[in-house]
Amino acid sequence: MQKNYWLVILFLFSAQIALSATLRGRVTDAVTGDNIIGATVRLEAAKLYAVTGLDGTYVIRNVPKGAHTLQISYVSYQTAAQQVTVAQAEHVVDFALQADEKVLGEVVVSGKRDGGSDHTARDLERNAHQITNIVSGRTIELSPDLTVANVVQRVSGISIERNSNGDGQYAILRGMDKRYNYTLVNGVKIPSPDNRYRYVPLDIFPSELLDRLEVYKALIPSQEGDAVGGAINMVMRDAPDRLTVLANIATGYSELFASRPFVRFDNRHVNPQSPYEQSGSTYPAKSADFNKSSSTYTSAAPPPNLLGSFAIGNRFLNRQLGVMLAGSLQNTFRGSNSLFFTGDVVDTLRGVTLDKQSERQYSEQQTRYGVHAKIDYRFGSAGSLSRHKLQWFNAFIGLNNAQIRDTKTTQLGIGGYDPVLGNATLGYETRSRLTKQRIYNSTLQGTHQLTDALMLNWSAVYSLATNAVPDQTSVPLLGIRKNFVETRTTVQDGQRRWEHNTDNDMAGYLNLTLKTNLLNTDVEWMAGGLYRDKQRTNFYNNYTLRPSNPFAQYGVDFTDYNQIAWTIQNPLGSVASALNYNASEQTASGYLQFRTVGKPLEVIGGLRAEHTNQGYAMKFPIGEDNPTGSQIYTDLLPSLNVRYRANPLTNWRLSYFRSLNRPGFFEIVPYRIVNEEYQERGNPNLKRALADNVDLRYEFFPRPLEQFMVGLFYKHIQNPIEYTLQKDAIRGQDLYYGPGNFGNATNFGLELDAIKYVRQWGIKANYTYTHSSITTPKSKRIRNEQGDLQTITVNQTRSLYGQSAHIANLSLLYRDANHGWDGQLAASYTGPRISTVSQFVDNDLYQKGFVQMDASLEKRIGQTGLLLFAKANNLLNTPAEIFIRNVNKNNSDAPSQDLPGQTLIRRDVYQRSYVLGIRYKL
Repeated sequence: MQKNYWLVILFLFSAQIALSATLRGRVTDAVTGDNIIGATVRLEAAKLYAVTGLDGTYVIRNVPKGAHTLQISYVSYQTAAQQVTVAQAEHVVDFALQADEKVLGEVVVSGKRDGGSDHTARDLERNAHQITNIVSGRTIELSPDLTVANVVQRVSGISIERNSNGDGQYAILRGMDKRYNYTLVNGVKIPSPDNRYRYVPLDIFPSELLDRLEVYKALIPSQEGDAVGGAINMVMRDAPDRLTVLANIATGYSELFASRPFVRFDNRHVNPQSPYEQSGSTYPAKSADFNKSSSTYTSAAPPPNLLGSFAIGNRFLNRQLGVMLAGSLQNTFRGSNSLFFTGDVVDTLRGVTLDKQSERQYSEQQTRYGVHAKIDYRFGSAGSLSRHKLQWFNAFIGLNNAQIRDTKTTQLGIGGYDPVLGNATLGYETRSRLTKQRIYNSTLQGTHQLTDALMLNWSAVYSLATNAVPDQTSVPLLGIRKNFVETRTTVQDGQRRWEHNTDNDMAGYLNLTLKTNLLNTDVEWMAGGLYRDKQRTNFYNNYTLRPSNPFAQYGVDFTDYNQIAWTIQNPLGSVASALNYNASEQTASGYLQFRTVGKPLEVIGGLRAEHTNQGYAMKFPIGEDNPTGSQIYTDLLPSLNVRYRANPLTNWRLSYFRSLNRPGFFEIVPYRIVNEEYQERGNPNLKRALADNVDLRYEFFPRPLEQFMVGLFYKHIQNPIEYTLQKDAIRGQDLYYGPGNFGNATNFGLELDAIKYVRQWGIKANYTYTHSSITTPKSKRIRNEQGDLQTITVNQTRSLYGQSAHIANLSLLYRDANHGWDGQLAASYTGPRISTVSQFVDNDLYQKGFVQMDASLEKRIGQTGLLLFAKANNLLNTPAEIFIRNVNKNNSDAPSQDLPGQTLIRRDVYQRSYVLGIRYKL
């Protein structure tokens, strides 16, 4: 009986297969042929349906054989229906949808495409005037990344330099250090809040404020010429064609604080000004002038992270007035556990002899916020072509970072160090630091179509970047380890330091565009320029505090650092420093550019001239040879970009451009700073770097969301600027770390970039090979003929600072439109690179190559407009490791030297972090 039962089941199953089929096909735009993603394909009678995938295809299974009505619908397209007869096991039906003119009629006149879509990003890349890579707003939204710095690492040829908690901070384009790139907001250059350099820390920008991220790898004459690696343009959210409301709120946590507490101080009551600023230059500071908030520490589990953002926009007054307001707030608790070694070159031995091991624990509360507002007005009545447009956008971005660095230092090789018996001399230091960075930009722009052939475009820009580090406090203690028992003993001299700086920019841009026809070829001429006045101020003041009772014992005379009584060693502060200066830079630029508009060949070329007047004045010179200084120079920067379109899907690009890199203000001031590990100096004789850049790239866009790119690049840099350990020209025994020019350098490489989708699955992959070469003088210790120790100078060829030979990204994408799922698993590989240039041969510090893996997931909740999302970062718990490529026999007893054939200098561990939230879209 049971056997007959299974035979019946098998018969019915076979009959079902015999009577059903699979229906599949592709849905495209009838005019452009582009795949349509997310269209609904429905068999009404059978109540079966499917949604087109990432490649525009659909599949409907278990379709009963026979005649059916197939209906296809998608927003802004006419609903199509077709009679199909399914007679075979598999039936293919493709559809080409027509645009709904009733829906699109108004958009044709005054509307615009979605600037944040992947489709728009690929179109912009294909039609760009120069070699460009674009990350869409939708890709940013779905990525695991919360800041622009982490987003930009997904672009081919870009690696990032990370901060102390493992987040990206600066971009390195094609092996060119962060100094060789500049940052734009809506096409306008912004100043840096950094207290030393002109490059902008990208971790200050929340990624939710962006419509898209553009990376220019070749320049044209109408763009500013001080980029050797490239330029990063953050295109902020724009006013949509209909009411749009976006909002999200999320929380998260870092695994790091599951195994140790988070240490914090009350940064709300930190004195924003030093006693010198509060009471005048002749006021002698007293211990009562220094409050206890920066030395009062608490340890506990941190609260969950809190993240939120919103965007609301619409058009009014018959679509002439557009308004967009967007904001973001991220309050996160991050940190790292760090192992750090210091050492020195001993005799003629290779490498360094390690003398200290420092165990550092960082605890950082980061409050990142931003507001972006934009208003635009199109002159002219609805339904007519606007010939004049005004737009005004404002962005205010800020980052507060309250950091505690808790350090325990072990003296190696001296002070009774005995790892077997557990004896050592220890040192402890707790440093509290609050860093406040702000960027404000206000830009008013006008576009005026004066005639059918002549257009005028202008911009008036005001920008302000500030950085403040008020009352940075360091409290050091001595300690001892005996029989593996560690004890803190007496207090050493402490420090209280104030720093702040401002970078104030005012700029005007003017561009004229004229359309002509020469020899039956349409030629677009552009001419214009800019003038920028940049003013920078820098303030520094430091107080040294000595314990009133130098014999006070920790645990006996005091148990908390805020109980220590201090006396002020320099009551007037140390303001007579080169770190107090005013600087200015006036840049005047003009250009002439032409562009042939005909197909299949497009040529863009011309000449740009940039005149620079850069100078500084020290506020409190104390015998420096150059208390004031200036550099004045003019550069001619030609460029030529050729694009050959073999067909609508294929580009060949060839470009040449000349560019420069100016020294930063701080670099040319003759400052001297005694840091924890070395002395640092400025260089008033530092020259600008000039570079000749050549690119060749093949681009293929087989489908709207897909691409394949392969490119070659070459750069020749004159007077490249690098930081190295150098000898004092007068006192040869004195070493310092500072910027210098080093002859010529070359940099060339290969880039591969591909995006491919099949149904619900997609893959994004890119790989970059880079090889650079620079020759700089290095020190080498030898024994001369008399047997005496002697230091000689030799030349060594190496790669540029920060350049990795191999960079790769691989992302696996999943999208199920039927059930509302979007997912991504992203891995990034950065090969070994120099992190610090040493004075000695073969002693450069390298960062070890690493793989970081991140993931994100999003789920739509019905048709409510709500989505749940999750992000996970650093899934492999990848550490950052710094090492020297050799070993020293004197380090045989040093702990944690577990890198074969290498000397570990630093290891930072960040652990995993997670975000879970909900997003609303209208």
